[in-house]
Order: sequence, then C-alpha cells, then structure tokens
Amino acid sequence: MASTFGLTIQDWQQRYQQEPQQITALLTAHLNAIDPQDNAWLYLATPAQLQAQIEPLLASYRRDPAALPLFGVPFAVKDNIDVAGWPTTAACPALTYTATADAFVVAQLKAAGAVLIGKTNLDQYATGLVGTRSPFGAVSNTFNPDYVSGGSSSGSASVLARGLVGFSLGTDTAGSGRVPAGFNNIVGLKPTKGWFSASGLLPACRLNDTVSVFALTVEDAFAVASAAGGYDADDAYSRSNPHTAPASIKAHPDFAIPANPEFFDDKQAEAAWDSALERLLASGATLHPIDFTPFHQLAEQLYYGPWVAERTVAVGEMINRPEEMDPVVYGIVSSGLKYSAVEAYQAEYLRAELTRQIQQTLAQFDAVVVPTSPTIHTLEEMQQEPVHYNSQFGTYTNFTNLADLSALALPAPFRADGLPAGITLIAPAWHDRALVEFGLRWQQQLALPLGATGKAQPTQHATLPASADHVRVAVVGAHLTGMPLNFQLTTRQAVLVEETTTASNYRLFALLDGPIKKPGLLRDEQGAAITVELWDIPLARFGEFVAEIPPPLGIGSLTLADGRVVKGFICEPAVLKQALEITEFGGWRNWLATQGSK
Repeated sequence: MASTFGLTIQDWQQRYQQEPQQITALLTAHLNAIDPQDNAWLYLATPAQLQAQIEPLLASYRRDPAALPLFGVPFAVKDNIDVAGWPTTAACPALTYTATADAFVVAQLKAAGAVLIGKTNLDQYATGLVGTRSPFGAVSNTFNPDYVSGGSSSGSASVLARGLVGFSLGTDTAGSGRVPAGFNNIVGLKPTKGWFSASGLLPACRLNDTVSVFALTVEDAFAVASAAGGYDADDAYSRSNPHTAPASIKAHPDFAIPANPEFFDDKQAEAAWDSALERLLASGATLHPIDFTPFHQLAEQLYYGPWVAERTVAVGEMINRPEEMDPVVYGIVSSGLKYSAVEAYQAEYLRAELTRQIQQTLAQFDAVVVPTSPTIHTLEEMQQEPVHYNSQFGTYTNFTNLADLSALALPAPFRADGLPAGITLIAPAWHDRALVEFGLRWQQQLALPLGATGKAQPTQHATLPASADHVRVAVVGAHLTGMPLNFQLTTRQAVLVEETTTASNYRLFALLDGPIKKPGLLRDEQGAAITVELWDIPLARFGEFVAEIPPPLGIGSLTLADGRVVKGFICEPAVLKQALEITEFGGWRNWLATQGSK
C-alpha cells in the first residue's frame, strides 16, 4: 500500500506545501501502487499521460499556489465522462471511442491542479444502482465483498472509499452518486442540475443527468464541486446560479422525514436509521414526519413510465445490437420503445404536478432527511432479483432530479452487521452550500472513520471559504433576532452567522421618531464596541433588502472588532443631533432592557 493512500485534499496540500517538486515522484509511486487487476478501474493513466498533466502544473504552482487549489491531488472519473486521448466505454465495449476533448468538468479540475489517474467501472450506460451490470465484472462493497457496492458509479465510489484517490467523479440520474456513497461510508454530493456542465458526459437521461462528487470529507466534496461547477454555454442545460438560496442551515434546523419509512423488512437498516434520527435530535434538529406519497409517486415515474424512453434515446443505435449489451440494461432501455409522444407529454404534466407538491412541502423546512437506501443486498441476491432489488435502492433517490432538487449523501451510524448505512439531505435547487454547511457539522459530530480507510476524521474543524453568492451584513437594532424587522432578513433566506462587536470607534444612537424605534450608528474615534449580528443574505435578495431601508438609514461598510469589514447600517449624521445617544449600553438590546419593552 502506498503511503499516499487514504489522503484527503488537505493531506495532499500539506505534502506539497514545503516541496512541490515532489509531485512527480509522489504521483508516480502512487499510480504504481494501484493494482491494475482491480476491476473498479477500467483504465489507468500511462506514465506519459501522467507526466503530460504534471509538467505544466509545477511552474504554475510556483507562480501562484492559490490559483491551483487542487494541485497534485489524484482523482478518478466514471467511464462515461470524456478525457482527451483516453477511451470512453460506459461499460459497453462495443461503444468504445477515444475522446477528442476533456469533458468540461475534467478540464475545470485539471485547471485547478488536479491530476487524473484513471477511469472507473460502472453499471453499463449508467443504468442501475447496483454496480453489478458491467461486462468487466461486479464491483464489490468495500466493507464486505459479498455485498454490492451500489451503482451506477460503483468504481468511483470504491476507489475513493479505499483512499486510492483524493476524490472521484460519478454521475447521478436516479441516485448513482448517493447510493454508492451510502454503501461505502463516503460523502456523495449530487449538485443542482445545471451547476456542473454535461459537455463531454455520455448521457443516460439528458434532462435528469448530473456529474456528482465522491469524497472522504464534506469539505473536500465542496472544494471539488466549487472547482468543477460553472456555466457552460456549450451545454444547453447548463444554468447560472440565481444567487437566491441560503448560505447555510440554521444551528437548530427543522428537518422533514418520511412519516412511515420503508425498509423492505431490513431490520438492521431500520435500526441504523433510528440511530441516525437520535443523532440528529442530539445535534439540535427538530424532526417533522411528513406524508411521502408525492415523493414515492414521482420516484416511480423514472423507470415505470415514459421517462424511461430518455434512456432509449441515450443508447442510440446500440438499441439494435442487444447481443452486445448487458441483458438487464437492454431490457430496461428497450422498454422505452413502447411509449408514445402523447404518453410522454402526460408524464411531463404529472412530473410537474408532483414536483410542485414536493417543493411546497420543502418550503416549510430546512431540508428533508431520508435513508440513502432502505436496504442492501448481496451480489448473489442481486443475481436472483436484478430489477426488483435495484428498484428498492432507489426508493429515496429516484425523485430528486425529476423534482429539480439538490442532495448530499452523508455517512451515518453503521448497521449491526458492520455495513455502512448513510443518510441523505435533500433541499431545493441551489441549496447545495447550505446542505454542505450542515454536512460539515454532522461529520464532525459523528467522527466516523474515513470511508473504508480506517483513518480517523481530521481533528481540525473545517469551515467553508466566504461565499461569493452572499452578502454579509451587520445589523444592530430592529433587524436583530426577535426584533420587529427581523422578518425582512428571514423572508429573504438570510441566515444568522454569529453575534460579535464592531471595532471600538462607533457611537450608537436611538432614533425615536416613527412606530418602530431604530438605531443609528456613527463612526467616531471617541466611540466604543457595539454588539451586532452578522447575517448572510443571498446576493440576488440584497437589493430588495436595501430598498426597504428608509432614510435617514442606509447601508455602508462597518469594521468589526477583529478587523473584518462587512456591510452594515449607517445613519445620516445630521439627524443624530436630535437622537438619543446610547453608546454606553454597548448594544441595542441592552438599552431596550432599560426601557421596559422591546
């Protein structure tokens, strides 16, 4: 085993920090230590392909290390994602072609300094949640080889869980980026559709496909997603972030959960779920059981209705060569031929109706939490019931992309038999960062080993970099938590970050005119530190918030006690001559307490 197996992105960064020139020796030894007979891999980089990636990186890193946040981190991609000069098979040998260009996401990650070392096995044409539908053999579970790894992104999950790469890419149409994460004790980030370009991705269901990320930690998953994502004009389904979603989930979240979860008589899976719920409650969450019927109805549409015809389109002329396809996969994709255009439109109307119900439900909560999979099966069991058992795995995943939702699969308390059993958080589109913020807290709370590496969680608590999609605002008075105007923040998806103080050069005044008492803040060297709350407001909602601020108040820049500069309330100095100075109280709440009311 190479000394570099099981490293997180931060571990790799630390290796290179003092001696970046060791990148060639480290990655060459790392690649040489990988077993080429391991069927989780379908293709490994040649020495020349490895060196071609490394050579331009070192000079760039020496010029500006910050421009290469993934410098020298080895990664793998599922073999339905193109890499220039490498074969793409989608686990169908008859399909094999050599890609002429990198997929958009691969190019983005290489530009961030990551080094691709191989392509991985999958359920053929990304059709399955099992990892057994490949002519290159079934990929086994990393904790017990008698069990399935989950699919279709089986190889990418396996090599990541064993620490053979710093991160890996899968895809996720119906749960292929989440089920393998749950079965292998790793993080699976399923981004909002359109955040990651699909250029260079061999489609399974083009309307519902997305590239996904596997990582050992939530922090790593988001770092990769941030580098890989972005608008791509060449992808007709690529989308720009509307900057309307919250930055995080509040400290004591409200989570919806299925009122009557289905586990298909798997008592160990049910007990693991109950244990996860106990940990959620211990973390400060409130759990709200909901009727899951619309979710289940939508999940059924993906394979048991006209939507399956999208998979028929994706395989193209291979539909006429059944002898060269996996028989189970062929049976699924060929079933799309029996539906008419009329039925397809009817299916879309039903999808929209169910999606509206789901989104209205989600609007009441911070997220919905589900078992990543309600059960798991052995490789032998999958041979007996390849379709039925596969459908069980998709119980809590199939609806997600149809309803245009974001999702994050997280490690959770294990089953009694030693197999992993994850949970998944699901929220509206573009809530990816908010889910990640909770995921950081969850992973630190549980402190489970990383994947199947046996390595402990990092002891240093991770934090996300400042968000470019949000504006941090300091509020000092009527917008504080529980105050009369706080709703102007909360109704715009603003999230409380912390309570702190300004620098010691501010004076605080009370403006007593009008129905609501308001504070006025003035910068003055004779001032004091004033208590404020910091809120993150979605960028697109910031203008609305500012538009509601009446004169003589406005928004400017405030300096905090620790030197940070944020947006905050300011006041026209002229009106302060008639205002009541309350600087001595150190904050709005302290002064209000002396007035006998809020």
